[in-house]
Amino acid sequence: MPVSSAQSPCQRTDFFVELMGSKTEVVRRKRGDLPLEPPSAYESDISAFMAWIQLERGLSPNTVESYEADLVQCACFLHNHGSPNWQDVSLEHISAWISSLTVDGYAVASLARKLSALRMLARYLVGEGSLQNDFTELLKNPQKGRFLPHALSIEEMERFLGAPDLNTPQGKRDRAIFELMYGSGLRVSEVSSVLVNAVNLDDGFARIFGKGAKERIVPVGGEAVLAIRNYLHGGRPHLVKDGSGGELFLSKRGTPISRKMIWVLVKDYANRAGIEKNLTPHGLRHSFATHLLMGGADVRAVQEMLGHADVGTTQIYTHVESQRLQEEHTNFHPLAQNQ
Repeated sequence: MPVSSAQSPCQRTDFFVELMGSKTEVVRRKRGDLPLEPPSAYESDISAFMAWIQLERGLSPNTVESYEADLVQCACFLHNHGSPNWQDVSLEHISAWISSLTVDGYAVASLARKLSALRMLARYLVGEGSLQNDFTELLKNPQKGRFLPHALSIEEMERFLGAPDLNTPQGKRDRAIFELMYGSGLRVSEVSSVLVNAVNLDDGFARIFGKGAKERIVPVGGEAVLAIRNYLHGGRPHLVKDGSGGELFLSKRGTPISRKMIWVLVKDYANRAGIEKNLTPHGLRHSFATHLLMGGADVRAVQEMLGHADVGTTQIYTHVESQRLQEEHTNFHPLAQNQ
């Protein structure tokens, strides 16, 4: 999609000039902006790479979309700073780009994803013979902090789940969405795309396609089963329109509910329920894992239900519970209070 000249990020500037003193070096897309286009000399390599990761690597559509945006952003930065194409890129160019991202306030997780996209592109170009040397080979990964996720208490979760108005089709839908996300630990992308025929309410399980199109079977608890049945009988029929597909959760227009809309709904109902924590859709997934481990569930079983490739990702939730117990001890044990 073409970008107007007023919007174009690829205006030539001197390399390294005032790099660390400006937050305008890195182009951020704002909501409503048209997608950025890469400089023409970079475009064919990016297009070929995007086709390759979709067909050969099987990455999820969300990952593919994010990688493309990251690479276009990088290409615009490189073009602006005098590098004519990928073949001319050096480690210094990429280090300058990462420095600009850091100055511009990007989170460590975002930096890691951008570097992952760039590394994959560089290796692809080397493999295709388009690039002689991998310019990312000596780059170090940004150090990720072990951020403890925010989980709702059980009382807060009950208030949140009770917030939707079950007298309306949308309320029935929203309750079913939240019960499934919390009851089965689903990602927002998974719940927005789950199909009606992927949920077996009689046997209490659902077939979910997660990151990298990996399939897993998750249990669907009793409360979620009741909420979904209620939605299927008294909610979804009112939302179906001509052209509606087989997705379980539909918008008012009869289209699959979007991830952004679920985000908005979570924020809205959290506010209605008086939840003071910064609850996000992922917070429901955090709460699912934390409450299971609090109840004595095996971390490997929780890993399987969450679809984590690495048990270390799941084990962060055990740190959450350990921290909570330490805080309880500090606050209420008389000897701890006297220390």
